Amino acid sequence: MNNPASSLSRVSRTLSSLAGLAAVLSFAHAQQPAAPATPAAPAAPAAGAPAGPGGPGGGARGGGGGGGARGPQVPPIEVAWNDAIPAGTAEHATRQLAESKRKAEWVDIVMKDGTKLRSWVTYPDGTAKAGVVLVIHDIRGMADSPRAVGDQLAQDGFISIVPDFLSGKGPNGGGTESLGAGVGQAIQALTDTNARLDAAMEYGKTLARSNGKTGVVGFCWGGSGSINYAAHQTNLNASVIYYGNPTLTGDMTYEAKLANVKAPVLGLYAGNDMRINATVPPTEAAMKALGKSYEVHTFEGAGHGFMSAQAGAGGANLKAAEQSWPLAVAFFKKHLN
Repeated sequence: MNNPASSLSRVSRTLSSLAGLAAVLSFAHAQQPAAPATPAAPAAPAAGAPAGPGGPGGGARGGGGGGGARGPQVPPIEVAWNDAIPAGTAEHATRQLAESKRKAEWVDIVMKDGTKLRSWVTYPDGTAKAGVVLVIHDIRGMADSPRAVGDQLAQDGFISIVPDFLSGKGPNGGGTESLGAGVGQAIQALTDTNARLDAAMEYGKTLARSNGKTGVVGFCWGGSGSINYAAHQTNLNASVIYYGNPTLTGDMTYEAKLANVKAPVLGLYAGNDMRINATVPPTEAAMKALGKSYEVHTFEGAGHGFMSAQAGAGGANLKAAEQSWPLAVAFFKKHLN
């Protein structure tokens, strides 16, 4: 006959063993890695994020694109309408052109080789004479955004000329609109940018309201075009660079490239734009050694292309646009009025 006390002891030991086994199993389960979540589709780069080495204009020595270390992408911010600075989104650019009451027109500027340089010309209000500012678009070619920059310059008191630098380079003699996905490649292949700017400058001087002075402003590829044109055209009165750099070829030095610059130069740069910013110190050193005027401002946290991508970089692009444009306008007023 079984001893009740002995049976109770065996039951107790069994329950204790089961509890221990449960604890072991629970601990082992806790150490297992969680099942991986289903990967989300890659997010599109935030507006104004720095371009990598393969970005617009990258690759060639002294090219006209951006570049910087890629950090975490920041969601775009809402950009409020602000008619005191150039349009910060494509939608705002289209709206600005639609709502502007300033006189503006398309003209065909005939170059020396007979090419018709399709250009958007905008005039400030009133009848007073004014300086002319040539606008060099970025690597994306002619669009509403550079035309809206021209409108903004007219609002600020200047005659603006915005050429389509791909005029005649497309099928059947077309420009940007005819090239589709080939715009960037066509721009990189241009060899007569200065000749096109010369034609635009000469045309500007013939306008009845021109005071005879000419400035140039460019963005990205156009920023490089701006400083390159200053090195080419000794009659230029002012050059404004937005995140661009002098284009060097072969063994050319910065001093050799910039030796003929006569116009004062204003450089406006994004803080998060590593490749372009690496060219600023040697440009500064060369301009100083040559006795040239070169004023530099860098806007921390902003990315390459901040003027037309004001929703990017968590507000830093918008801040850079708001701070840089008054500097550009004041610079032109000083040297073109």
